[in-house]
Amino acid sequence: MTATTVNDRAAAASRVSVPRGYRFELVKLVSQWRIRLLVLACWIAPGLFVAAVSRQSTLPSDTLFGRWMHATGWAGPLVMLGFAGTWALPLLTSVVAGDVFASEDRLGTWRHLLVAVRSPRRIFVAKALASLTVILLLVAGLACSSTVGGVVAVGNRPLVGLDGHLLAPGDAAMKVLLAWVCVLAPTLALAGIGLLGSVALGRSPMGLLLPALVALAMQLAQMLPLPVAVRLALPSYAFIAWNGLFTSPTQPGPLLIGIVVSLVWAVLATALAHLLFLRRDFTNLTYDGSGRRAVTTGLLPLAGLVALTVAVVAVATPSVGSGIQQDKVQRSVATAFAHLYRLQTDELNRPAVTEARLRTTAACNKGAGRRAPEGPGNDWRCVVSWHLPGVQVTGQAVYQLDVTADGRFVADGDGPKEVNGYFLVRTATGDAPNPLWQFDGNVELISGP
Repeated sequence: MTATTVNDRAAAASRVSVPRGYRFELVKLVSQWRIRLLVLACWIAPGLFVAAVSRQSTLPSDTLFGRWMHATGWAGPLVMLGFAGTWALPLLTSVVAGDVFASEDRLGTWRHLLVAVRSPRRIFVAKALASLTVILLLVAGLACSSTVGGVVAVGNRPLVGLDGHLLAPGDAAMKVLLAWVCVLAPTLALAGIGLLGSVALGRSPMGLLLPALVALAMQLAQMLPLPVAVRLALPSYAFIAWNGLFTSPTQPGPLLIGIVVSLVWAVLATALAHLLFLRRDFTNLTYDGSGRRAVTTGLLPLAGLVALTVAVVAVATPSVGSGIQQDKVQRSVATAFAHLYRLQTDELNRPAVTEARLRTTAACNKGAGRRAPEGPGNDWRCVVSWHLPGVQVTGQAVYQLDVTADGRFVADGDGPKEVNGYFLVRTATGDAPNPLWQFDGNVELISGP
């Protein structure tokens, strides 16, 4: 056996394996005081927040499911999920994934790490897995804490779905869990962008802020009246599309597209980060990232992915334009009204009636008929009609609608006051506002007309 062979085997034996490197990187992450504070906050603060808000007289009714926080404990984790998708998860991924490589640049410890591990590829895998583990721990904390806080403070009670139908506690629990699982996909996309920024920009603060800035840009894009194909082609839509789980029947199309798009983003961004990491110069102690390489290897491929995804979604989905059309709005309003009318009937101890016997319809226009009845806006007006068994006169109620670009709408009752005005009704959990006074709804952007 030659000396070279002995040396090669000794070098191979001294290399740190991926599991050992992963444990080492995980210990490094959780030993940081800011990571420990984040873990503690994610596992405690959401529960306290949900429990406190559920006990208040004023609820966050402008937030999806916020108006039901008095009625059931399952509304709290959904309110927290809406907040997390907009603010918390982008910031958490920035702090964890956006700093996992840059911290070595700031401390100047790359040479020591390379001597110990002897494989840049293993270092990358270990750091990526460690950051992913911490992010999953933080997301689990947000979900578990908010759920426990809501159920303990309010109780395990039925949840009113987004179209007004009632979900049993067991069904509500499963769908809340599924909604939190689904947002892991866009969270992984932001984590991949964080890894890419941390590798490409080195010690620059922009690497740390990149996931949050990208998430903010995509959230602003979701607020604009963009074509539905562009909206669905952004990973941020998966933070919204879980709404479709709480309708009957469910609306899985946008959610599945959002998950697939997010996972593609996560894979591509992580692969680009890995490529840049293997090509970097570890001998330069003042390395601050390569701006040109960050653009050519990082930004351009992601921009190309957006263009490709928009083209694929535009061809594969039946909807064009904003996806918000008159027939869809009318169908959604009529469905929600019928479900909530039945709920109101039960709360007022009136004779039970089914949705089928009500034969509810809605006639909606936009801008008092002066504008084309399509697209988002706060100038939608709907007249809902229904029929009670044994009553010859057709009942009618008027609603003013504010429809957002992502398909969510808030219907505000505009008379008659006996039907959709504000008054309190006696429920099993105490006095509550008339369920037909204001309600949330959802228009599926890619459903057929």
